[in-house]
Amino acid sequence: MAKKRAIPVAAVERLMKKAGADRISPDAVVALENLLSEISEDIARRSVKYMKYAKRSTIKRADIEIAASE
Repeated sequence: MAKKRAIPVAAVERLMKKAGADRISPDAVVALENLLSEISEDIARRSVKYMKYAKRSTIKRADIEIAASE
């Protein structure tokens, strides 16, 4: 059974093309998707900490911006 991806491969490929890539190997797309997923999960975890510290049950944009700037 295939692993469910957090970020669709097509979206990652669009990002790479937008960055200027003409051709992209499937391995490169998967590698970037894995890296982006790890980074996103880390930022989300830190955002939850800021949300809880502020005694809220909703993550706000500011939580994400602060977590991403660390």
